[in-house]
Amino acid sequence: MDLCNRKNIEALLARHGFRFSKSMGQNFLIEDWVPRDTAEACGADESIGVLEVGPGIGPLTRELAKRAGKVVSVELDHRLYPVLAETMAGFDNFTLVEGDIMKQDLSALVAEHFDGLRPVLCANLPYNITTPLLTNCVKAGCFTSITVLIQKEVAQRICARPGSAEYGAFSLLMQYYTVPELLFTVPNTCFVPMPKVTSAVIRCITREKPPVSVRSEAMLWRTVKAGFALRRKTLVNSLQTGFSLSKQELARILNDCGLAADIRGERLALQEYARLSDALFEIFDREG
Repeated sequence: MDLCNRKNIEALLARHGFRFSKSMGQNFLIEDWVPRDTAEACGADESIGVLEVGPGIGPLTRELAKRAGKVVSVELDHRLYPVLAETMAGFDNFTLVEGDIMKQDLSALVAEHFDGLRPVLCANLPYNITTPLLTNCVKAGCFTSITVLIQKEVAQRICARPGSAEYGAFSLLMQYYTVPELLFTVPNTCFVPMPKVTSAVIRCITREKPPVSVRSEAMLWRTVKAGFALRRKTLVNSLQTGFSLSKQELARILNDCGLAADIRGERLALQEYARLSDALFEIFDREG
C-alpha cells in the first residue's frame, strides 16, 4: 500500500473511522519522496536503532523499517494503533510504544529497545512539541544523531548565526550539544490537511564534547536565558533580569570579557557566552 497516496489514505482512515485532530498537530504526508529522503538522511542501516515520534499512519516508519535494525515508534493517539497494526504488518523489526513521548524517560527507552544498536532519532515531529522534545533529546545525550521534519522557521532558528533575527537561546542550546544542518525544505502542499507553514528536514549530529568549556553548564544557560530576555535592550539591561547586579558592575564584567557595554545579547556567539558565564560564576560562587 502506498501510504502517501491520497486515495489510499482516505480509504485507510475511513476503514478505521479516523478523523484528524488539530490539537495533536496531525498532518499526513502525500508525497512519497519526503519520507524516503528523510529516512535516507538519518543514515539508518542494520546497525542502527531508530526512535520515531508520532508515526501517524506509518509512511516514514515503513521507510525506516526497510533500512534500520529496529524501529520503535511512540504514538499518543490511540485511534492510530489499529491503523499502524495494519500498515506495519510484516515488519518484525517494528515496535509501537503507546503513550506520550513527553512523559517518557528517553535514556531508559533507548536502553530497553536498542541494546547493541546505535540509537538515532528520526521523525516527522508534531509542531506543538518540537522545541521541548528536541531540548529533552539533546540533554538526554542518548542519540548519536537527530533527523527531524519540523517547521522551517524552527529549523532556521536552530541553525542561526549570531546577529540574525532567528538567533536565540534555542540556537545556542542545539549548537552546544549538536552540529545542526538544514538539509531540505518541504512545501505545505506535501501534507493533508495542508498546514499554513513550510517545513524542513534538519539533521543534528551529536557532539562528542561541547565546542566550549564552561565552569558550570547551569550558569551558562542562566546567562543565555538572561541575555535574550530583552532582545531590544542592551545586554547589560537584559542580564539584570537574571542577576542581581548593578548596571555598572555588569558593564565592568562585560569589559573584562572583551565585550562592549552597549552590545546586545543576540550579537554574542557561544564562545562569548561561555566566557561571560564563567565570569558570572566566579562572582556568584565566591558569594556562595
